[in-house]
Amino acid sequence: MRAVPITVTALAAALLLTACSSSSDDDSGSGDGESKAAAGSACAFDDLGQEVGPVDAAPGAGDTGNVTVTLTNKGAECTLEGFPTVDLEAGDASATVPKDAAAEAQKLTLPAQGTASFTITYTRGESGGDQSLAVKTVKYGLPGASATESFTWSYGDVALKSADAPDASVSAYQQAGD
Repeated sequence: MRAVPITVTALAAALLLTACSSSSDDDSGSGDGESKAAAGSACAFDDLGQEVGPVDAAPGAGDTGNVTVTLTNKGAECTLEGFPTVDLEAGDASATVPKDAAAEAQKLTLPAQGTASFTITYTRGESGGDQSLAVKTVKYGLPGASATESFTWSYGDVALKSADAPDASVSAYQQAGD
């Protein structure tokens, strides 16, 4: 009589392991292709939280400031590689922020709840000046993705090097947090 409960317990454990294995290994039935990143694949906006804040905003024209965007992975493990694309928008005018020439791109593996950041370094322009862009919105994209996210720019005008080249740069992705 004792052999029956052990057999039943072993059979139940085997069925449970089989059910867990098949549901976690096969994601083809989700029909959600773009919204969730497969473990180790490129990070997607649907799985990233965003926090924007100045490390040190430029107080006046000619001063340099830094604004950091921190991304928190709310999905499965994913990767970020290279630099984000960043566009400064001021009504009908816009300018693309170049990559920081001194920064080196790296591939970051972002675990669930892991964080990474990038920094926009800029020179503040004279408010309303000919060599300034009155930035209202920043749009940024992940490497290889067509979707973008945006945030409101509240750190003053950005100086221009030329008509469409901002005096700014964007860093590569960096590991953030602990």
